Amino acid sequence: MKRKRLGFIGLALAAALLASCSTEDGGAAYDYYVFATLASAGKVSAYSMSASSGSLTEVAGSPFTAGTEPQSVAVDPSGKYVYVANYFSDNISAYEIDAATGGLTAVAGSPFAAGLGPYAITVEPSGKFAYVANADSANVWPYLIDPDTGALAPYGALAAPAGIHPSSVTADPSGKFLYVANEYSGSISGYAINASSGQLTPIAGSPFATGGYPRAVAVDPAGKFAYAANTGSRNVSAFAVNATTGALAVIAGSPFAAGIDPVSVAVEPSGMFVYVANRGSSNVSAYSINATTGALSAIAGSPFAAGAGPSSVAVDPSGQFVYVTNYWTDDITGYTLNSTTGALTEGSRSPYLVEVGEHPSSVAVVRIAK
Repeated sequence: MKRKRLGFIGLALAAALLASCSTEDGGAAYDYYVFATLASAGKVSAYSMSASSGSLTEVAGSPFTAGTEPQSVAVDPSGKYVYVANYFSDNISAYEIDAATGGLTAVAGSPFAAGLGPYAITVEPSGKFAYVANADSANVWPYLIDPDTGALAPYGALAAPAGIHPSSVTADPSGKFLYVANEYSGSISGYAINASSGQLTPIAGSPFATGGYPRAVAVDPAGKFAYAANTGSRNVSAFAVNATTGALAVIAGSPFAAGIDPVSVAVEPSGMFVYVANRGSSNVSAYSINATTGALSAIAGSPFAAGAGPSSVAVDPSGQFVYVTNYWTDDITGYTLNSTTGALTEGSRSPYLVEVGEHPSSVAVVRIAK
């Protein structure tokens, strides 16, 4: 029997931007591509992005077939593979990225089995393991990634229990810890990652209490702070991360006010700013991070207007552009990020339309070295 859709996802848009003239990081040139899941269509769209303007152009062959009700998308750190969690199909679609065009080709053996209701997926920083939060079976499955093919070996026997309806999953930058937002439990489950097997061991003190109905969790690039978007209490919980144990401690002043139904949270690459997609108020809350304490302060001009029902927010790896999928207006809003203030300015070609009724649910960004 078909399960009832439990809502939007605030995580996951995989984006990569086409930057043929880009010379970042000591002169290396990069291509960038953006990938967005289309929940109602069972597809994933792919776009190239201009490194100078942030504008998006759909790649040839897009959108690509996924499973039923794809809710989350993730890209491995090497930029070779894309993974999509298909909520109603109980499986994971895997694709190889054409580095020159951004096109997707299904990995042999795809789709790969998951638990019940896979709602979110992430790949840890080494690219060795993927993790899937299964909303309906209330657990997390680890997968071993074949580095040559991108195929997933599911470790269902190593499934780790989570809270009720785990809806977001992320690894810290060191790859030592994994965090899962349990929407209906009002908590974050924290785990230590076994570097050899990928097995998860609960962190002492886990689960950690959040506000009401946490929909998404993100960790800053330094691994010092974690942030959870609380849909029910309309705010953001902030935590300091213990670098040794992975335990979370509430930061003074937390939680911090957000808009109506915050469902997705992203930290930009410098670790200076946080962005939250507010589904109910159709805007994006922006905050500056206190580098010492991790406390959040609203940025001047925040919140910034988005389309109707923003479901996911992502920042490109260069830290210049922000993208938001809008579930009800079937489009993607693109912004230029002011690196000094953190303020967002919508691009001249934004929003970028997808087909009517396809409901983009998740977005992510990837950078591929030429």
